[in-house]
Amino acid sequence: MPTNNPLTDQVVTVCFNPGDDADWFAASEKVNDLMDASGTPARRFRVRHPRFIGWLTRFLGYYLLDAARKFGAVTLAAGGRKSRLDLPGMSMIAANDAIARWGAWHMHINATTRPARVWEDFLAQHHADPAKVTLTEARRRFEQQPRVLAMLAYAGGHVFDPYELSLYQAGEATYAGLYWRVALIGDALITTDGRIMRPATDTAADRLRFLNDACMYLRGLSNRARLCAVAIA
Repeated sequence: MPTNNPLTDQVVTVCFNPGDDADWFAASEKVNDLMDASGTPARRFRVRHPRFIGWLTRFLGYYLLDAARKFGAVTLAAGGRKSRLDLPGMSMIAANDAIARWGAWHMHINATTRPARVWEDFLAQHHADPAKVTLTEARRRFEQQPRVLAMLAYAGGHVFDPYELSLYQAGEATYAGLYWRVALIGDALITTDGRIMRPATDTAADRLRFLNDACMYLRGLSNRARLCAVAIA
């Protein structure tokens, strides 16, 4: 299902136990072995700077993978020790962005058009009888709805993905809730013991189930555990 993320790559978060080899080679090897895919480091983690010694640590790249700097200070990284990554800050920024986008949708689309049937309904028609309702026909039927056309036509400061209509129509909290979880996890997660966690399907409900489980797993990891974000095509 398309998303508001401009990247076409999927992001996999790879987890390592404290003391494990957790360099880029180890992360890419896990992705290759378990998902039969190759990838590149994704600098998506904000770096945490402690309140009292942050003036010093902001210039140090210890316990970080593929760190990026701005004016000499470390700002983003493809991974590192959990305690060095600003996970709360990442989720807050993602939630605020999503709330702003949903608010614009509510004002310009929800207030001016009637509720529409979501993409999953039309996709189910296609799966039920592919010969009668091709994927192209299902997409045509979905996109001809006035609300979907309005989302496609909107030319303001936001991009509204009509294939996320089920999330938009579920309300602000649901929409923002998905996006702050995506900021932390990405599209899949590989656990420290080599299990792959990912959505069972592309539906909004399955994405939320996966993200809830993955966030709970991430929360339970030691602060000395290592994380690495890998972008795969």
